[in-house]
Amino acid sequence: MAMHLYSLTLQRASAITCAVHGNFSGTKQQEIAVGRGSVLELLALDQASAKVKTIASINIFGVVRCLTAFRLTGASKGKSCVLHYLVVGSDSGRVAILEYNPTKYEFERVHLETYGKSGSRRIVPGQYLAADAKGRAIMISAVEKQKLVYVMNRDSTARLTITSPLDAHKAHAVVFATVGLDVGFEAPTFACVELDYEEADNDPSGEAVEATQQHLVFYELDLGLNHVVRKSSEPLPGWANMLIQVPGADDGPGGVVVCCEGFLVYKSPEDPAIDVRCPFPGRRHDISDPSKRGAGRGIVVAHASHKTKTKFFFVVQLDNGDMFKVTLDVADDNVVSIRMKLFDTLPVATSLHILRSGHLFVAAELGDHHLYQITQLAENDDEPEFTTRGLVMNGRVVPSSVAHGGVELSAFVYTPRPLLNLVLLDVMESTAPTMQCRVEDLLGEDAPQFYLLCGRGPNSTLRILRHGLEVSQLAATELTASPVAIWSVKRSIHDIHDTYFIVSWASATVVLSVGDQVAPVSDSGLLLTVGTIAVSRIGEDDLLQVYTDGIRHIRADSRVNEWRTPGRRQIVRAAINDRQVVIALAGGELVYFELDITGQLNEFAERFTSSAEVCALAIAPVPADRRRARFLAVAAEDNTVRIVSLELSDTLQSLGVQTVADRASSLCFADPSLDNSSADLVLGVGLQNGILLRTSVEPSSGNLTDTRTRYLGTRPVMLFPSKVHGAAGFLALSSRPWIFYVQQGTPTLTPLSYDALDCAATFSAANCPNGLVAIAGNTLRVLNLPRLGSVFNQTSMPLKYTPRRFIVDSEHRLLVIAESDHNTFAAGRKAVEQARVAAETNTTQAAIAESLPDAVFGAPAAGAARWGSCLRIVDAQLRETLELIELDEDEGVFSMTSCSFHGHEGQTFFIVGTTKALNLQTRAHQGGCLYTYRFNPQTRRLDFVHRTEVEDVPGAMYPFQGRLLVGVGSLLRVYDLGKRKLLRKCENRSIPNFVSSITTSGGRIVVTDVQESFHFLRYRPSDNMLAVFADDSNPRWVTSSTMVDYDTVAAGDKFGNVFVLRLPQDLQDDLEDDPTGGRLLGSSKNTLNGAAQKADTIINFHVGDTVTTMQKTALIPSGSECLVYTTTLGAIGVLIPFTTQSDIDFFKHLEMHMRQENPPICGRDHLAFRSHYFPSKNVIDGDLCEQFNSLDPHKKRLIAGDLADRTPSEVSKKLEDLRTRSAF
Repeated sequence: MAMHLYSLTLQRASAITCAVHGNFSGTKQQEIAVGRGSVLELLALDQASAKVKTIASINIFGVVRCLTAFRLTGASKGKSCVLHYLVVGSDSGRVAILEYNPTKYEFERVHLETYGKSGSRRIVPGQYLAADAKGRAIMISAVEKQKLVYVMNRDSTARLTITSPLDAHKAHAVVFATVGLDVGFEAPTFACVELDYEEADNDPSGEAVEATQQHLVFYELDLGLNHVVRKSSEPLPGWANMLIQVPGADDGPGGVVVCCEGFLVYKSPEDPAIDVRCPFPGRRHDISDPSKRGAGRGIVVAHASHKTKTKFFFVVQLDNGDMFKVTLDVADDNVVSIRMKLFDTLPVATSLHILRSGHLFVAAELGDHHLYQITQLAENDDEPEFTTRGLVMNGRVVPSSVAHGGVELSAFVYTPRPLLNLVLLDVMESTAPTMQCRVEDLLGEDAPQFYLLCGRGPNSTLRILRHGLEVSQLAATELTASPVAIWSVKRSIHDIHDTYFIVSWASATVVLSVGDQVAPVSDSGLLLTVGTIAVSRIGEDDLLQVYTDGIRHIRADSRVNEWRTPGRRQIVRAAINDRQVVIALAGGELVYFELDITGQLNEFAERFTSSAEVCALAIAPVPADRRRARFLAVAAEDNTVRIVSLELSDTLQSLGVQTVADRASSLCFADPSLDNSSADLVLGVGLQNGILLRTSVEPSSGNLTDTRTRYLGTRPVMLFPSKVHGAAGFLALSSRPWIFYVQQGTPTLTPLSYDALDCAATFSAANCPNGLVAIAGNTLRVLNLPRLGSVFNQTSMPLKYTPRRFIVDSEHRLLVIAESDHNTFAAGRKAVEQARVAAETNTTQAAIAESLPDAVFGAPAAGAARWGSCLRIVDAQLRETLELIELDEDEGVFSMTSCSFHGHEGQTFFIVGTTKALNLQTRAHQGGCLYTYRFNPQTRRLDFVHRTEVEDVPGAMYPFQGRLLVGVGSLLRVYDLGKRKLLRKCENRSIPNFVSSITTSGGRIVVTDVQESFHFLRYRPSDNMLAVFADDSNPRWVTSSTMVDYDTVAAGDKFGNVFVLRLPQDLQDDLEDDPTGGRLLGSSKNTLNGAAQKADTIINFHVGDTVTTMQKTALIPSGSECLVYTTTLGAIGVLIPFTTQSDIDFFKHLEMHMRQENPPICGRDHLAFRSHYFPSKNVIDGDLCEQFNSLDPHKKRLIAGDLADRTPSEVSKKLEDLRTRSAF
């Protein structure tokens, strides 16, 4: 059977490449639509917790290139506000207009218009989108030449209609930015920044290139003639990269603000002569390279606009992270001046969004995204204001000396400061860019952890990812003894939040109030001198307590009704919902009670006697349209689980039975439907052997079907009811806690990243809407689940420079990290530059360092060929730095490995490859070095051994048979350890360009070239020779690779392809049967100017993003091995091997049906996307297959029926089993 893989995404891309905000759900609250590579998400602000949450997410199986939003005036569709439509520009060659459906938690396609070929092409529109302020038209532009305008309208049923495209093409024109102007109800107008290169292209001398200018071009749509005209074009005074719409009509002067390099300029389509500029100020005490510092420099990377009924302003962010508030001075409807004032300094963003609620969302270019509360609008007069006329301080213009376009610059400086106008509320964690990843279990947990190197510069981090929801501990209290149970209870059905925590011991009960303070309550009416078996609110505002000798019913008016067990028999189990109570007496007898319309608890005469002692009970929640639940679940010690009817016609009659593998320890019903319709009723069965069974309960007959099994831990599984997002679920506690809940309409079972718990209950409070109260030993703990829906929880550790490589030392549980940054000062040079600036400005070096910390304001730009690097040893358990070694000035780290040399057994050496003063543009450098360090296990430090100079960049290294393989430029060398330096033993010069990575398997060496894929080599000890015997016939820019087996290698490239190569079987036989090594040289069989033999491509698959890490590992204990990969945008995926041909055939057919029945929402052909560079081969897309669960029931039945007459539940179970077998 040929290798076939199943592709799954564990964590979707976390970087945000584009974003737009609007009222997509039809409520007054604004949402933010974001593009994350191939994923489209909708984010919303949770007002209760002041956090950003994801409310919808969909994979478009394409590249989200741009987004914009528009709304048709007056088209509210019965909502509380006007609805926004979302326009998506992708690589599908189509423009997609989407509408969000809040009831289904998904986007729905409204229109899909084809305009060109698929793919991100230069002259095919899709790179830029702009919408008219009144929603009458949109313009979609290509990078070059083509621009199309679509006119929007409504039909008689208020549905959106779209016309055929109107072209506004301009040959030999490169587009840099596009925006729609606010012209009220005048003819829709669009502005573009264009560069006409026709003359430069036709000039052989090259002189015309120097005179080439960008132009600001205005296009006007004539709605009467249905035609787009090029209204005007005027040259720009500088290089521009962004346009900002200025409110027009009755709200402002209209026009655009052009963001040029070093300054802003206002332009109006009505009067081209208007040219109002304001340069950007420079930072005070900046030690950057002179070409990068001072006033009149910097470019705008993001902006946001805010408009009220009386005023408007903009916020622009420069490439150093500083944000400025920009306002326009208007006189007689003409802009006369631009004003700028420092707002705050934030991480460099790809998009900024000011919401009407007073929040600022920052979609960071790299690293975490942030949500801020705007507390002030930068109206402090103590800070300088920079205007077209000059610097304004305390209401007067400060004189200065150097002019720039009529504006004087020498006084245009400001002092960076901490946040003043913003308060941080929430952080959305992002692992982008992921530089490298390793999956290891260094903490001794059940499952391995993901160790990621993330970020760039001083904002880089080492992140440790664990599978499970993040749990934050709010409070912990030591108790005198270990409780046996805990509950959270609402006193009234109308209460939003819980009222009591009830804790039970074997012979006592304590009631605690829920609020700002947790305090004992003595007037609850509960019996406190006995142990409680179950307690709950019943009816509208009554309490019910079950203990061993009876039932206590506390009415709302404090009246108490008691029911005593007959014949001194004891109650062993109990189950309660809003109107029903079932108790199990010793001996297996069940007694049923129900609340009547007067609020009285009545006992039914019917009894049910179990075949064995009852070990667990559960009663279903009461459906919203009924007075009673129909089903009761009973688990007995004879390893059976029964469904018993609670209907009046067949009370306590057995409806179905299921035999389980071990004795049940607990039962719990869950209803994933938000309306409690019981149509999706699920019974959870926790077993003594640590296995959880999830079984669907057929709503009409009560039969148990579609049983799914999951191993949770070594302890018996205890289930406790929970309620999250309004849907009933359960907590499952074993050696690790788990929670079953509904996220975006999908039932989810996920672990909690926390210690083992004995019992727990969910609760809701004003300051903690998703809380847990739990017992662990003799400790009462109040916990919070802040990130529902996340796959991993993260802990991070800050780093100094961009992490390039790291080595995991599993024996000592250490991480050795190599950090390096270009265009950065080394530690020593930075101190010198700070001292120089301190002397020039009459201040101190310490004051400068303290006023401009790199982690907040970014590292100063040192210039080309300047490097800062260090080595860091980290204790993985404590997340502490044990040692930090600063490397020499201007040395950049490019490779690192650990090695054990012959004659030095038992010693571990770390070798670090560096290059001196490398210029990334010209590739010029001053030579490379190999630093050798010996690890000292007693001190847990690195001891320097020696330094070896090499003539080129050491791009890769790997241990090999007690020696060291090093790629020096395009040379592959073997080194051995000497006393004063590494000793060169042999080398190979057959690698075409640059050795980017090395790995070995036995005596076989696999080398990747930076652009010519893999080369397979063999070392011949007798001749001391390295010979290439096979390579790849396809050129590939490999970025990561791993050995799958002796003949197979898996890799990813910079264009987002994952592939697997395998050497032919006859080639392996040739090698083994050729003791002379003659065939290694391939003297007579050279193919395509390469090696004599070629590896076969057995796997091809396009994931859509640059692959940075590829590793073969197992993700779950006793699970099968899989290939784990990470991407630049922060995605984590797995490739799971199929083990049977029947599974391959089943999922191939399922994938085929999903392509036909559920095509991508933005129009990209799924197979074409997965075959973007090479035809997809032997990989089944699990992300597409798992969308089966989100289809409507009719399509599910059709597809399942074509798959060997299966049912939809069987298909869903097979999807879940394949995922949980190797991943999560």
